[in-house]
Amino acid sequence: MSRLRPILIVGALVCLTVAGVAMRSDARAPIRKAFFNVYPAAEDTTVLDELPSNANHCGVCHFDFDGGGQRNPYGLDVEVNLDSYPSDEEAIQAIENNDSDADGYTNLFEITDTVNFDNTPTFPGLTAGNVGGVSNVTVSEIEGHLTPSGSSDNDPPIVTVLSPNGGGSYNAGDMPSVTWTASDPSGISHVDIYMSDDSGASYRPVAKSEDNDGTFDWFVPNRPGSQTLIRVTARDNAGNYGSDNSDGAFTIVGTPAGYVQSTFRDMDLPGTQHFEGAILDDVEVSCVTCHGNYNTDVEPWYHWRGSMMGNAARDPLFLACLTVAEQEAPSVGDVCIRCHSPGGWQEGRSINTSGDMLNAKDRQSVQCDFCHRMVDPIYKPGISPSEDQAVLDSLDVIPLAYANGQFVNDPAPLKRGPYADAIASHSFVESPFHREADLCGTCHDVSNPVFEAGGSPGDYVPGTFDAPHPDGDLRNMFPIERTFSEWSVSDYASSGVYAPQFAGSKADGIVSTCQDCHQRDTTGKGCNEQGAPTRDDLPLHDLMGGNYFIPDILPTFFPGEVDPAQLNSAKLRAISMLQLAASMEVTPGVAGNNPTIDVKITNETGHKLPSGYPEGRRIWINVKAYDVDQNLIYESGAYDPDTGILTHDSDLKVYEIHPGLSPGLAYAIGLTPGKSFHFVLNDTVYSDNRIPPRGCTSTELETVQSPTVAYSYPNYEYWDNTAYVLPTIAELVEVTLYYQSTTKEYVEFLRDENHTNSAGQDLYDAWVAQGRAAPVTMVSDNVFVTPTTAVEGGPGLHYALMQPVPNPFRNATRIVYSIAQPEHVTLEIFDAAGRLVKTLVDEFVWDPGVHELTWDGRGNGGEQLPTGVYFYQIRAGEFNAMRKMVLAR
Repeated sequence: MSRLRPILIVGALVCLTVAGVAMRSDARAPIRKAFFNVYPAAEDTTVLDELPSNANHCGVCHFDFDGGGQRNPYGLDVEVNLDSYPSDEEAIQAIENNDSDADGYTNLFEITDTVNFDNTPTFPGLTAGNVGGVSNVTVSEIEGHLTPSGSSDNDPPIVTVLSPNGGGSYNAGDMPSVTWTASDPSGISHVDIYMSDDSGASYRPVAKSEDNDGTFDWFVPNRPGSQTLIRVTARDNAGNYGSDNSDGAFTIVGTPAGYVQSTFRDMDLPGTQHFEGAILDDVEVSCVTCHGNYNTDVEPWYHWRGSMMGNAARDPLFLACLTVAEQEAPSVGDVCIRCHSPGGWQEGRSINTSGDMLNAKDRQSVQCDFCHRMVDPIYKPGISPSEDQAVLDSLDVIPLAYANGQFVNDPAPLKRGPYADAIASHSFVESPFHREADLCGTCHDVSNPVFEAGGSPGDYVPGTFDAPHPDGDLRNMFPIERTFSEWSVSDYASSGVYAPQFAGSKADGIVSTCQDCHQRDTTGKGCNEQGAPTRDDLPLHDLMGGNYFIPDILPTFFPGEVDPAQLNSAKLRAISMLQLAASMEVTPGVAGNNPTIDVKITNETGHKLPSGYPEGRRIWINVKAYDVDQNLIYESGAYDPDTGILTHDSDLKVYEIHPGLSPGLAYAIGLTPGKSFHFVLNDTVYSDNRIPPRGCTSTELETVQSPTVAYSYPNYEYWDNTAYVLPTIAELVEVTLYYQSTTKEYVEFLRDENHTNSAGQDLYDAWVAQGRAAPVTMVSDNVFVTPTTAVEGGPGLHYALMQPVPNPFRNATRIVYSIAQPEHVTLEIFDAAGRLVKTLVDEFVWDPGVHELTWDGRGNGGEQLPTGVYFYQIRAGEFNAMRKMVLAR
């Protein structure tokens, strides 16, 4: 357990309560005492120490000035540091240069300044925006001491940019030093650095809150041109700003073209921009304190940390893909990093679009503090938290759609979530956005902003390079992934679907949003706080998809950052999710003298099957037919695990999408037209036979840019039928639906196309060592097939075991037989010892033709029969046949 400590009142005879347990003040040295040990000048002040309405208060760290309950931002910073330092004093000193309440002043300055402002010291955890949450204090007594103000120093700092200061040029990717001087009698609080690429008409941040040490190593972005300026802005300790710009413009030489000459400007998208969002918490320190290590069955921490959402920036396949993409279309990685490392992106470390600047905290990927600061970009009066409006008002451009990583992130430390009644040590607000699929759409509709829609559906053409997309409209960009859009036109989005296998503990079994399936409801507590409610609708933070391969290789790449047990747990949940994603029916038949089967695959998901990234992800049907002696006489969809090769026989059915290059674009950039893995260059879709979700039409799928291509599904059909004609001597047929998360062809492409680093080779080596991403079984079935023909001494019989036992979707076995004339029919089940356990039929059947019945795995007494080998025997007239099957529970 973590070293949790109370932040409480000191008083000689005060009795303190921590998590419902009474403690005497002399039982331990509380945080308040440590605070004044560190800052003795703040003791005995009429603000931080004593107030008329609450002497010896706890308001430095708590919203409740009596102590306990939610910590304010400063109190949270203190709390999460306690485990990392041997003493409370050191934990407090460690955050003195933080700006916990994001008001522009460091904690140290707010606590200790007695010179520069009229109202200091001020509260390092309170601002005008969160003071409404305080209690047990007269608010008017503290309102004047929230943020430093009223300085007698009105003179700005004197700043001089030394370099770059005009003339000369830098290559994109260089790291020259930006140098400056900045001085002020009040002292310099911090320095911000900006660049302009339009001769000073506009500026964008390069670095924020830098120390005034006179130098900063600047990664030159791929924004080529001869109108670049640097601005250095210094803030003094009295809150005054002073700036200086380069005396003259200098030149940035763009990254050499790959197959196309794209730049950073092509990737400019709306929403929170670099350096505008929060400096995210290190969740390995902060979030785990309350949300982990108490119940691995339900806690958010354990499941998130093993998920691919929590490892999206560590994913070796992503890193290999990113390298090739950067080679082919410079700076495109900025769009990728938006979703794979949103923290690294908004803190400016995606300016190097290769991802090489991302650090260990950035590799926490889609992490707690990011998601729970997300703001709905479409403000809904009376529904959205009122605090969202100010965040949206601060943006230059608000996103038009939930897509492309165009997120809005609150820079203030206010957590958002689905509940209004949480018991939390941090400030929070209920956010309906966190219950809606729209949140997930932020990263699960992905487009290439370099392409614009052409004159006809499915036609896309390159736009003007070195410029943002002309309108930012999702439907006017080339679609890479459309998972969210596919859901939006399904029955799941419009009315919900009864699917209890996905619904977790939802009583009605109805699933509608992404969260219903991918964060299914469970029963438990969301944190370890005493008094936290036990919920029946607690979202399990497993964020589960179908990636069962990457968890096996992550420990090889990041051994100090991942937990193999958490990853393996996630892998098993991914396989379980895949086994819920489809159902299958196999129906035997006859064509002439040949037995046949019809395989019906039903999409049980809320999007296409499969969905997500198109490269390498596939599902296929494997059919094996055996003769009476169990010799394999036919196979479609054969896969060799030793080579990773899927045999493309004439009967093979694979569900996948194949984007590619049109002839016009391919010839223009020197590549071969047709299907391709060059995903950042692809401008067309050659085929897409993935099974639609239930409830949508072909027109709707086309409208959301995910049409069926070179295949056909009738409107509203969310299943697909495939017929197989088998050899005449076929007796038993095994049918398996396989899923594979990546293929030999794609992994080899990433290896062979990489001319920059070893990421492709490293991935390939891990792929081989792990077993070549061996496919997993989604669902399987087997049937006995014999054509209905005359049998000497008796009628023709057609009998079949339609599905094995058990089946996760149907817990019964259907047996079909046919008779050519009225006969007495006996159908009995025997165990492996030959004992009769169930009589299904023992009567004269008058109607010739096909008959079917169901066995539920129970014996004649109604008892559940145990796992084991069983036989069913069918007799009609003089015909007698027995077949083996396996019952498993």
